[in-house]
Amino acid sequence: MFENLLIDYNDRIQHIIINRESKLNALNKATLAELHTAISDAFSNERVGGIIITGAGQKAFVAGADIAEFASFNSAQGGELSKNGHTKVFDLIENGNKPVIAAINGFALGGGLELALACHIRIASDNAKMGLPEVSLGLIPGYGGTQRLTQLVGKGKALEMILTADMITADEAYRIGLVNHVESQDTLLTKAEEIMNRILLRAPLAVASAIAAVNASTQTGVNGFQKEIDEFAKCFDMEDFKEGTSAFLEKRKPNFQSK
Repeated sequence: MFENLLIDYNDRIQHIIINRESKLNALNKATLAELHTAISDAFSNERVGGIIITGAGQKAFVAGADIAEFASFNSAQGGELSKNGHTKVFDLIENGNKPVIAAINGFALGGGLELALACHIRIASDNAKMGLPEVSLGLIPGYGGTQRLTQLVGKGKALEMILTADMITADEAYRIGLVNHVESQDTLLTKAEEIMNRILLRAPLAVASAIAAVNASTQTGVNGFQKEIDEFAKCFDMEDFKEGTSAFLEKRKPNFQSK
């Protein structure tokens, strides 16, 4: 179905593997279009509970964008490139109704780091290197990196990383809160699946509400506290709430039916 992606299922987990290993899995327009389709399909597929995104091979998660595609662009074309990436891939992931984990298995640079930043949870292999090198090309990050990196690590560290264009190690990324865990290459996907499977034990609609409420904390013009109240209230009308509370009172494991 896809030229640049591999799709694999493990029970309720969909693995999306960016499969351009010879190009260090760089994001070109075709790959971004395929990511839009694959992620949209996963969010609407009742059999899928969550998504793990990784790169093919052991060298790179995604080592940036395909520079040759936009080297001759003017400002209007550059703006359209950025806007399409935001709306069709990066915002789509962040605002999805299912959890998305980035398994960063090597270099995550430029658009690759921005892809990981859009995911809800990030796990890095111990050989991973991360950075936003766009100022070296006379650009700035254009797929949400200036905003999401700042939200995760703070203004000072985000500016240091963006303005120097330096890479950081997986251990440094963990220290500053950019990634949740650091694992070996051999245990990276196992750890990602372990976390995802713990999430999949919980009420799916409540998980979706939690994602929406947390995202509201960083959205301009949105009252995050009111969003929390609204999502909290909505849960009371869900069958999952009735099942969850019944299971708690009956001292048994819940059997959530919603997907």
